[in-house]
Amino acid sequence: MTPSKLLLLLALALFTGFNSSAADKRILLIAGKVSHGPGDHEFRAGVLLWQECLKSVPGIRVEVHTNGWPHADSVFDGASAVVIYADGGAGHPAIQGDRIKLIDSLAAKGVGIGCAHYGVEVPAGDPQKAMWRWIGGAYENQFSVNPMWQPIYQNLPKHPIANGVGSFGLVDEWYFNMRWNENATGVTHILTDSPSDDVRDGPYVYPAGPYPHIVAASGRRETMMWVYDRPDGGRGFGFTGGHKHVNWHNDNFRKIVLNAILWLAKVEVPANGVASKVTAGQIAANLDPKKDSANIANVAGHWDVEVQIGGNTGNPKFAFVQAGMNLLGRYEGLFGQREVTGQVRGKDVNFSLTGEYEGNPVKVRYKGKVQDDGSLAGGLEFESDQGITEATWTGRRTH
Repeated sequence: MTPSKLLLLLALALFTGFNSSAADKRILLIAGKVSHGPGDHEFRAGVLLWQECLKSVPGIRVEVHTNGWPHADSVFDGASAVVIYADGGAGHPAIQGDRIKLIDSLAAKGVGIGCAHYGVEVPAGDPQKAMWRWIGGAYENQFSVNPMWQPIYQNLPKHPIANGVGSFGLVDEWYFNMRWNENATGVTHILTDSPSDDVRDGPYVYPAGPYPHIVAASGRRETMMWVYDRPDGGRGFGFTGGHKHVNWHNDNFRKIVLNAILWLAKVEVPANGVASKVTAGQIAANLDPKKDSANIANVAGHWDVEVQIGGNTGNPKFAFVQAGMNLLGRYEGLFGQREVTGQVRGKDVNFSLTGEYEGNPVKVRYKGKVQDDGSLAGGLEFESDQGITEATWTGRRTH
């Protein structure tokens, strides 16, 4: 082979390789500025986790931009999808300056637009109309509501972003009663449930409510995640959860958003959804430095607990994942296996679960404190239709 032919072959190989890389779909994940308390609104940690979970998916290149917005508009050139996980309202990063025009121009090219948690809220008027154009619906202050509650998601519709997603329920600030573009078609409601009257009665996170129109809608199913097939051929989605960073440890909670990101970019979603495994260490990584973060006790890990009640002893086991002040855990004991949610404030620890005993629901609430030797101790309540029974408990971390 002559030197000239060898150089030609090498050039072709490099050119082909470059084209392959250039063909990857670019997905931009935009994280908002530091917000809320430790473990809440962890936008930077959240998008970095998504990026890590998506890195094994072929045909995409995922870029993270933190602190509210990319440094230059040119960053959006060639993007296939943009996801905004940030504080909203009047300070929403996508409505500052001339950014509505920028996002409109991207949408006109078929770029997918997604918004998560507070990122689905903008003021009524032109910003809301823009959000309608991009994702089909939006949170409207004092029309929509933001209670902390636990919907149960099951029987999801047949849609690519639901691929491989099983039933799940997590306590989060799940917004509902979105303001929809009444003239729009193409909205598919993905995560839905009927809030109880107690949830509708409030309090909401802010303002506390209750709102008469929310209370009056008793029994109505509400939407906490939706997708939008836009008339321009692009796609959009809104996801109202994501207040508590620790919830990204739940496989189904995480998968439905990872699936949605692929769908947004018009990348085929695997039949079983995006596969990812997340450790407790990954959940605790990349959290924003916030006031009092250093003063929160770390109770992550596995615990053996002893419960003393009326001369009897129980020995449940717990496994906790922690992000800032929030806990997500697993209980194994008298009530079988149950999910646990809770918080840590300083050395004060509280967590709860719902079980069933002899066919009757039982709410179990633990309150305790981290002791000087690292153990836990406190009191708990069992609440059923028979009333409230009190007990004491201690716990030691095994690993």
